[in-house]
Amino acid sequence: MATLGRLSRRGIATSLSDHLRNHQHHNLIRRSLATEAQAAINESPDRAKWDYRGQRKLIPLGQWAPKVAVDAYVAPNVVLAGQVTVYDGASVWNGAVLRGDLNKITVGFCSSIQEKCVVHAAWSSPTGLPAETLVDRYVTVGAYSLLRSCTIEPECIIGQHSILMEGSLVETNSILEAGSVLPPGRRIPSGELWAGNPARFVRTLTGEEIKEIPKLATAINDLANAHHSEFLPYSTVYLEVEKLKKSFGISI
Repeated sequence: MATLGRLSRRGIATSLSDHLRNHQHHNLIRRSLATEAQAAINESPDRAKWDYRGQRKLIPLGQWAPKVAVDAYVAPNVVLAGQVTVYDGASVWNGAVLRGDLNKITVGFCSSIQEKCVVHAAWSSPTGLPAETLVDRYVTVGAYSLLRSCTIEPECIIGQHSILMEGSLVETNSILEAGSVLPPGRRIPSGELWAGNPARFVRTLTGEEIKEIPKLATAINDLANAHHSEFLPYSTVYLEVEKLKKSFGISI
């Protein structure tokens, strides 16, 4: 029995040793093949180094598809779904989500929706006012804000981390300070500064402050325009540009 046990142990040890040698041999073969495959890859000089178009999320919902002006800037990881329209000169920055599955969302001329904002619209408003979300021209909406079925008239500033609820209205040349909450149906009259949770009147804006509001929106969108050298706009215009570059032998 002792002899059989010794023979069994020797057989097991020999088998394990053979298995390890075979495993190491297969690893060497795999590494050699991977090295050869890597060496065989020749990167094309025409390959675009950074092409962010694949990250952009334009999601059609039913019969509705987002519409983006050619000269609007929409960051690579923005999500636009359903009834969303982004007009000329506007910008939508990184991580923002505009979800027009129930109603229309409009971002007007030279307006800016900044990082991580969420914009939505309900079927209907409890106040009887329009349930669509309208951001008119020269409006700046600060980062991390939440807009739902509200209306923001031209030349307004919405501070970051603000919440505008259903049926709320911000009239022309007004400012809502950062971190404020505008309850359903609440109206900020033209030319006023509001703040707080819930938002309340603080003071009337001066003429100089009102003049600065569109300048802020313009400055932000000038920055967005600078990004156009890196990020191609939506629409099929970029296809024609690529064809033209190829016809002149220019690397894309």
